Amino acid sequence: MSLTRRQVAAGLLAAPALLSARAVHAAGRPVTVASLFGEDKPETKIWRRIAETLNRTAPGRFDLRIVGNAALGGEKEVAEGIRLGSVQASLSTISALSSWVPDGQILDLPFLFRDRGHLKRVLDGALGTELKAKYEAQGFVVLGFINYGARHLLAKEPLTTPESVKGKRIRVIQSPLHTELWSGLGAYPTPIPIPETYNALKTGVVDAMDLTKSAYVGFKLHEVVPYLIETGHIWASGVVYVSASFWKGLTADDRKALSEAAAEGTSYFDDLILADEEASMAKAQSEGGKLVQPEDRPGWEAGARKVWISFAPKLGGIEKIEAIAKVE
Repeated sequence: MSLTRRQVAAGLLAAPALLSARAVHAAGRPVTVASLFGEDKPETKIWRRIAETLNRTAPGRFDLRIVGNAALGGEKEVAEGIRLGSVQASLSTISALSSWVPDGQILDLPFLFRDRGHLKRVLDGALGTELKAKYEAQGFVVLGFINYGARHLLAKEPLTTPESVKGKRIRVIQSPLHTELWSGLGAYPTPIPIPETYNALKTGVVDAMDLTKSAYVGFKLHEVVPYLIETGHIWASGVVYVSASFWKGLTADDRKALSEAAAEGTSYFDDLILADEEASMAKAQSEGGKLVQPEDRPGWEAGARKVWISFAPKLGGIEKIEAIAKVE
């Protein structure tokens, strides 16, 4: 059957749209991923690894668009975006999600976990399953738990004893538990979003803060608070998570592919953090940073235990907390 001139013209006009639709399909489902850091840090590298895995295991089905350097905001802003569905995926510390899921604060109890292995064993068990369900109810689908490393005190001077922090203004995460920890030690907690901490410390709005070794250098904080006091008071647990609305729109096969890629990514992330901590502290010390040990550890732990008692009624009781502390 021969085509009329009008049919040929209509076909030519439609061709670019058809090609564009095929190109979008070939690129896969767009996934906006928020990262607080640049390409050289584990927080971004994990998503590059997940993207590579998906390109191999689910070719043409996902298009991860990674937006780094906190361009989409700090953890709170990103979490809001996840809930709204404007951001599809990211990482978050447990602390930053505590306003939605207060039960997660059990992972932030100071001096509760002995080491990385202890924390992992707890999260691989019933507590991890329980928390995942509570996050999903708030719009956050947790694909895996990650470990950012231990939080340490960062300061302009060596605040090595519990008494030395009294009267100091300390930046804290927007979390009641973190606020209570430092106020209980006599400091003045000040919630400040992480992208604003460098200037707050530089200008004297606050005197100190706590953070992991990796993020200490990732945010160049060693330039303004040269002392890292190795308190290791909280293991900074986190999640690899996606928007519930995004998750619900995936097919069963796509959910499986993304879950498996994220599982491999969490293990990769934890390995990267260990290597990055070592490299970060070497860099900090080469640029004037100082690593010092705390004094009077029993005093630090006694102050922290007050938080256990205070938060126990909200977190399942002191028996639950004590049982976690004893997990082998």
